[in-house]
Amino acid sequence: MSACAKPRAVTGFAFGTAMLIAAAMTAAELIADLGLRARAAAHSLSRASAPLKATALHAAAAAIRADAAAILAANAQDIAAASDLAPAMIDRLMLDPARLEAIATAVDTIAELRDPVGMVIDESVRPNGLKLSRVRVPLGVVGIIFESRPNVTVDAAALCVKSGNAAILRGGSDARQTSRALHAAFMRGLVAGGLPADAAQLVPTTDREAVGAMLRAHGLIDIIVPRGGKALVARVQADARVPVLAHLDGLCHTYVDVAADPARAAAIVVNAKMRRTGICGATETLLIDRAYAHPTAVIAALLDAGCEVRGSAEVAALDHRVTPATAEDWDTEYLDRVCSATFVDGVEGAIAHIARHGSHHTDAIVTEHVCTAETFLARVDSAIVMWNASTQFADGGEFGLGAEIGIATGRLHARGPVALEGLTTYKWLVRGTGQVRP
Repeated sequence: MSACAKPRAVTGFAFGTAMLIAAAMTAAELIADLGLRARAAAHSLSRASAPLKATALHAAAAAIRADAAAILAANAQDIAAASDLAPAMIDRLMLDPARLEAIATAVDTIAELRDPVGMVIDESVRPNGLKLSRVRVPLGVVGIIFESRPNVTVDAAALCVKSGNAAILRGGSDARQTSRALHAAFMRGLVAGGLPADAAQLVPTTDREAVGAMLRAHGLIDIIVPRGGKALVARVQADARVPVLAHLDGLCHTYVDVAADPARAAAIVVNAKMRRTGICGATETLLIDRAYAHPTAVIAALLDAGCEVRGSAEVAALDHRVTPATAEDWDTEYLDRVCSATFVDGVEGAIAHIARHGSHHTDAIVTEHVCTAETFLARVDSAIVMWNASTQFADGGEFGLGAEIGIATGRLHARGPVALEGLTTYKWLVRGTGQVRP
């Protein structure tokens, strides 16, 4: 591809130079520059073949592995500087060899996924002989704004590249060293594989005004995806002049039905809350059927696992270690070793509670009764609804999507884990044989 010939080198020095240049520009000028370069890269990426993109992504994964020591050292710097962060946020930020390998493996996985660009969604023939088809095309330029999640740097870039989009990445200051190291390795591999150097650009400043400039970059950025806390997402949704794909809260519920298997219920509830408490798919509220025969065992399992349980009066009566819940607890995303718990009147009570307090993210039922499960699956209005599974599976990688750029809880364009297909739109192709409209 001529557009990919002699791409601009991406090195630590180049990024440092970009930071110096950025310091002399206003935030609007900086984002405009990044956006114009991204737009040019997006044109090249939209025409890149599936084998070329796969080869470049595999090279990017190899570069991440080759730079493991430098990336982990950069992460150690970020961890040392983040002593004021909550433990759950530290966990989000921290990398170790296993987590870094998981990041590289995700890139390899994305490389091998079916390329969505050009995929035919449906086709038909009109009575007049016109042949119609809808095919997937890239969105164009995707802006990703994220906090303290260095893996997003790579996940988002890889998904955008595979789906033919250019990315502009603005990471949080808490992960600045890690994001820069990951980005440098990823882009070195991507460029070596033959893709443009501006395919995935990292905003070279942590100035918050750069976020505002991205939100106002209509015509340069086609969609914004925020990955972070409620304050960040609320600001993005309030101020953006660019379409936004986001969710505010992960107020996830697990409902233990009267027909739940006791051992299965305890195992699922503990995993759903405690496996990683700082992710958006962690269960925040436990609902228990008032007719369930073993509520004490479920509550004790959470408490014994080190979770603080904030319960209704009925739940508090089960175990002296339970803290009385307040009205605010039912609407709180803890992202910590805390879980609210209450009794409900069967599946109807669970559905009603989730409708009042849920965030349309992920909700689960534990039951051996098929009809009850199907009622829950059909009527809970969330992006992800589960039966006999931990809400911690709310993840693009676990869904076989390679990774995710975020979990969307709205009703337009994409819902649930947003991966390759969620980063495409479609166009109509009409093939005729000389038809004219009467």
